[in-house]
Amino acid sequence: MANKLTTRCRVKLVCVLALAGALAIPVLAQDNKDGESKVIAMEKAWNQAYKSRDGTALGGILHDSIVLVNDDGSQESKSGFLTGVNRAKPSSDQQADPESIKVRMFGNVAIATGVFRESGFESGKAFVRRNRFVDTWIRTGGSWKCVAASATPILH
Repeated sequence: MANKLTTRCRVKLVCVLALAGALAIPVLAQDNKDGESKVIAMEKAWNQAYKSRDGTALGGILHDSIVLVNDDGSQESKSGFLTGVNRAKPSSDQQADPESIKVRMFGNVAIATGVFRESGFESGKAFVRRNRFVDTWIRTGGSWKCVAASATPILH
């Protein structure tokens, strides 16, 4: 009799744990959707701040220890990137627009991938460039910050 009781208790415990796990899945999925939405919004805010040469806004988006790998293979720190942004003048001719963004969540880490297009004028000549990007974001202190970013030219 005691063995049957123990088996029943085990079955009940397994059922309770399975139910609790099933109830937690939608909460985790919602957290992932919220994180994805926030990171996509941060990616778009980054493009807008870059276009308007808003170093203050960019400074709030980028983590202090960010590593940026440019499309020419050069590497920049946050301060180097912001110095270049602050030296450049805002231009309505210069555009940086995302064509696609996909975000994959890993707890407090998000990986954003996609394509962005830059267009404008350099040395009096119009240009259009497309780059594939990979940006790594972390949730810290209740907000998302980019800790690594790289861009690769799309040549075809």
